[in-house]
Amino acid sequence: MNEFVAVIIFIIIFIIFNNLNTKIRKLEKEISDLHYKINETAQAQTEVIHKTTSTEDSLIPQQEQPQHEDIQYSEKSEKTSTPVQKDWLAPVSDFLKQNVLTIIGIFTLVLGIGYFVKYAIDKNWIGEAARAGIGFCTGAGIIITGHFLRKNYPAFSSIITGGGIAVLYFTATIAFREYHLFTQNTAFIITALITAASIILSYYYKSEVLIIFSLIGGFAAPFMISTGQSNYLFLFIYITLLNTGMLAASFLQHWKSVGWTAYIFTTGYLLFWTHESPELLSITFYLISYAIFYIFALYDYFRRNILSTSDILILALANFSSILGLLYIFDTLKYEPPIVFPLIFAAVNAILLFREYTRKSFGVAYSVFAGLVTSLITIAIAIQFKTHLITSIWAIETTLLLFIWKKTGHKIFKTFFYILFPLVMIAQLITWTEYFGTKDFNIIFNPPFITSSFTIVSIMINLYLLRNTVKETQEKSNNFFEDLITLISYGVIYITFLLEITYHISGMPWSAITSTGLLFSIYYIFILLLFRKLLSIRNDVQNLLIYLFFFLIVINTSVSTLPVVTAVLTKKLHLSFYFLHLLQWIPFIYIGYRIIPTSAFHKQKISYWIQALALIISVSCELHHSYILMVSNDLPHSYKASEHFNILYLPVIWTILASIFIYTGLKKNIQEYNKIGFALVGLMVLKLYGYDVWQMDNISRISAFIALGVILLLSSFTFQRLKNMIRNMVDKKDKKDESTD
Repeated sequence: MNEFVAVIIFIIIFIIFNNLNTKIRKLEKEISDLHYKINETAQAQTEVIHKTTSTEDSLIPQQEQPQHEDIQYSEKSEKTSTPVQKDWLAPVSDFLKQNVLTIIGIFTLVLGIGYFVKYAIDKNWIGEAARAGIGFCTGAGIIITGHFLRKNYPAFSSIITGGGIAVLYFTATIAFREYHLFTQNTAFIITALITAASIILSYYYKSEVLIIFSLIGGFAAPFMISTGQSNYLFLFIYITLLNTGMLAASFLQHWKSVGWTAYIFTTGYLLFWTHESPELLSITFYLISYAIFYIFALYDYFRRNILSTSDILILALANFSSILGLLYIFDTLKYEPPIVFPLIFAAVNAILLFREYTRKSFGVAYSVFAGLVTSLITIAIAIQFKTHLITSIWAIETTLLLFIWKKTGHKIFKTFFYILFPLVMIAQLITWTEYFGTKDFNIIFNPPFITSSFTIVSIMINLYLLRNTVKETQEKSNNFFEDLITLISYGVIYITFLLEITYHISGMPWSAITSTGLLFSIYYIFILLLFRKLLSIRNDVQNLLIYLFFFLIVINTSVSTLPVVTAVLTKKLHLSFYFLHLLQWIPFIYIGYRIIPTSAFHKQKISYWIQALALIISVSCELHHSYILMVSNDLPHSYKASEHFNILYLPVIWTILASIFIYTGLKKNIQEYNKIGFALVGLMVLKLYGYDVWQMDNISRISAFIALGVILLLSSFTFQRLKNMIRNMVDKKDKKDESTD
């Protein structure tokens, strides 16, 4: 019953299609007749206009005609002088838009044929040999159909023919793997013949789409007929022959996509072979493939002295993918020296660089070859120092991509840089994990740090190229991706040195590690602020760094240093380690006196309070810790010393600081400092009367009140003196103005 319904539906579809086809033919005939009539009318109008203009031209004075020709010539020159750069993805996009239904249709047809054959097999209508025969006949029938459509519908014909080739490939695969109708060698010969025939058809039809189908089928054939036995010699002889045919076809028809298709599949096979079974034989095929794709990329360069975007990309990728595979083989098999291949490839590119130099041609090609030579030599140095292979190669490649983008202006290289940069960061994270679980790394000269050093050099060059390119193109400096890359780059530098430092002091108490890490963080921010102009750090970022600097200063002085004092008192750390953290006062004082006055930090009033708070806490805690170490011999005595300091000396310190703030505010006419000084005095008085006096003995209480009173009186006297000085200056100025009048 189901078969009968299917036959009826098929007949109905055939009738509908036949009627539509008849109507389409009538419509095509009507359009053809209408087009013929339009052409006749247009030709008649052209003749009339030509006669009219020739009569008018004869009436125009002879002196005006050359002027008219000059105008036409200038208009043409203006049009031809500014060629529009085409998007390299435009042809692919246009092809997909115009032929998407055809692609979906042929794919659906192949699936339909497959399901029909499966249904026939389930019903036991046909045997295994007949099934293979149906498949081969169907594929051949589709190819013949495409052949007859090639003149009027070339794109449609190419896709149809490609679908027929796909049917032949799948049929040969199923006949070998499922039905065992012939041996592996026979299956390989059949797939090779299909590939050869499809390449010949592609060249005969001059169809780039068809040869891509053919190459995909040719490279997929080894997978289709594989039995799980790794006969790599036979496989790569076949791939080399396939690439040679690709090279010939691309030279004859100048098809760039053909080379890219072959490169992607060949590189995939080579890397898979390298990972599964690294052996010396694979080196030969790496070098052969490198030569083939280098010849492919340099075809236009030698013929017309042009390097397109596609050529530059495949040059860079061919170099780095080959280096990656070859170095992995040498590293796995423990052969020496591993740097031989980067140096060989650098020499190849150096020959081309020298060719450009002798011709005094310093354009795109010169920049590309110079970048390749520099990158390959850098990789050789990195490998010689036993760095992490993938991290170093990817980091250097990002710099090369950015350098080529800067020299050529093709945005595709910047896009690839944006894609590769996150991979470099992931590889760098993996490199850092080598610090954990290893106990015998040397200082600086160890694989993680040396690898990270190459990454740091790479990202610093990247930042320089990005900054200069933004200046030259006058783009906005707050580009999101560039800001993110800058932030991540500085983060990589910070983490690299922090991990190296903490790794080598990991045997010390945790308080020492924390204090050292904070001290390094303080100096790292200080260096960024010190070279803020050279690094082109924006004002808003500078302000954030200063806020972060003060926060770290407060944390280091108030929270981190106290455990260090405890460790010194318990003899876990030497006293000299405590003095190490005092180095934080060098950047603190320099930033306060030199950097902040020349920055935009004090545009917000809150900044005065932040800076003052950092100073008050730092001075108070520093004197507190120093006092404890001076008067205490052990941990129990330190508690009493701490309480005594907080009650007796801390109010005095705050009073002195408040006086300094008030004096500075009056001298520099900054009201915020006056407010800070009086606020600190108020806080000190509240602390004194609310808590301290009730913890003192009589003598200490009297001493504190006397000292506080003297300080307040002196501060008041200073304030009154300054006020009188200012009043006298104003009065003298007023009298001088009156006498002048």
